[in-house]
Amino acid sequence: MSNKTWLAATAGVLAITLASGASAADISAGKLKSLKAEAVAGVESRAKLAQVMNDEIFSFGELGFQEVETSAYITKVLEQNGFTIKRGVSGIPTAWTATWTNGSGGPTIAFGSDIDCIPKASQKPGVPWHDPIVPGAPGHGEGHNSGQALNVVAALAVKDVMTKQNIAGTLVLWPGVAEELVAGKAYMVRDGVFKGVDATIFTHVGSNLQTAWGQPSGTGLVSIKYNFHGESAHSAGAPWRGRSALDAVELMDMGWNMRREHLKPEQRSHYVITDGGDQPNVVPSEATVWYYFREQTFDAIKKNWDIGNRIAKAAADMTDTKMDYAIVGTAAPRHFNKPIAEAAQKNIDAVGLPKWTDDEQAFAKAVQKNVGSTKQDGLDVKLKGLKPPEEKPESGGSDDIGDISWIMPTITINYPSNIPDLPGHHWANAISMATPIAHKGVVAGSKVVAMTALDLLTQPKLLAEAKTYFTDVQTKTQKYVPMLSATDKPQTQINANIMATYRPEMKKYYYDPDKYGTYLEQLGIAWPVKQLTPPPAKAAD
Repeated sequence: MSNKTWLAATAGVLAITLASGASAADISAGKLKSLKAEAVAGVESRAKLAQVMNDEIFSFGELGFQEVETSAYITKVLEQNGFTIKRGVSGIPTAWTATWTNGSGGPTIAFGSDIDCIPKASQKPGVPWHDPIVPGAPGHGEGHNSGQALNVVAALAVKDVMTKQNIAGTLVLWPGVAEELVAGKAYMVRDGVFKGVDATIFTHVGSNLQTAWGQPSGTGLVSIKYNFHGESAHSAGAPWRGRSALDAVELMDMGWNMRREHLKPEQRSHYVITDGGDQPNVVPSEATVWYYFREQTFDAIKKNWDIGNRIAKAAADMTDTKMDYAIVGTAAPRHFNKPIAEAAQKNIDAVGLPKWTDDEQAFAKAVQKNVGSTKQDGLDVKLKGLKPPEEKPESGGSDDIGDISWIMPTITINYPSNIPDLPGHHWANAISMATPIAHKGVVAGSKVVAMTALDLLTQPKLLAEAKTYFTDVQTKTQKYVPMLSATDKPQTQINANIMATYRPEMKKYYYDPDKYGTYLEQLGIAWPVKQLTPPPAKAAD
């Protein structure tokens, strides 16, 4: 019997079994296996949709809070497929939820993934060296173009199974807006956007197919803009009449840098001066410095934030300026759910990594070599597997999925659409993200997400175990500590000027799937790639 014939026969038996609205508890392990096979077939049948969505979002290349084209496109696809859209949630124009319900009762499962990109990371996909589409423009130098394509395809496959097999439940999709600013999810949590959701499956691009439970390596953070206000004056004619806001910024930075030696080694902190004055002959009356304070616990984040506030106040006192600050965003330290991660790992083992071609491996190795990676082994060919959390997680980056992980059972599934051992937040990480490497990774990840969603929808015991872990283990001694106040507002003006500068030129390169099979085809980039080394640099005139 062919696979298609077997699936059709299985679907018919299940339809008869469940037609009377049998409860989720009645679905046996054998029947669940058949449901998963049906969902996998649904994902495979939508591989073209996954590729088109992945490539189109890649071509938009929108920075945080400015994901206008991206959100409009994704919500249109979901709306056309029967989802109810709520736009502008939490006062964020590009934030939304998409909801679909079958029957009455049943669990509510959310699918989330980020949508913003990286400044100055414009890059032609399929070119294994630096070759921007629009020089200086933003681009998907982390791969956030792929996660929503994965989630949409998984959700549609699960929706079909739920409809055909009379499985009650609700699916909710949502975007991680401005994740690179860690400035979206905490506002959505504060405002109750996820009220009533039983569990979240989050997806993030990676180079392997994997998940985790417990506290992973990394940090949480608070993101703060410190604004100093002084008095302008002629820098040469009457400097004594001025009060330099830039001096205050520089003194704050000096003070913080002196304090670093006396902070725990797990901390990570960074700053950029976003406003340092207008021109040298005018004493700067306004200046702003933007800080990320990262640490591994809620208490340690708050402690470093308090130190930063005191240093900022001292800098203002020293320069006779005034200071205020605005929270841009926050991210809680992450903690992922053990029972759901274990269920997802079984699905990962069943799906496995994509089968990479020799050409794809040669391309990946060339990219690694061209950017100076220490490892040049190409794409991963072995699953990393599920490991217990480290006794002492290492420090590192942050993700505001952490906030959601403290209000409900949550996991993150990483999928193999990127090339291992690249710098991260870099144009090189965009190279694979609209190529067959990314397309294969998205489909593999979509299968795992669809299968795991069905586990949660049809196995009450799993969801009960997930909630028990959440209440009796994760939050037994540590509860969620919100770092936003009721009056903090999303800084949705950020990046508007940058996108206004580059969007007119970027629009010329938006993907048109009605004319071209892939974005590579539209850009005139042949695949597989034959030239793997950069062309010789042109001699200076």
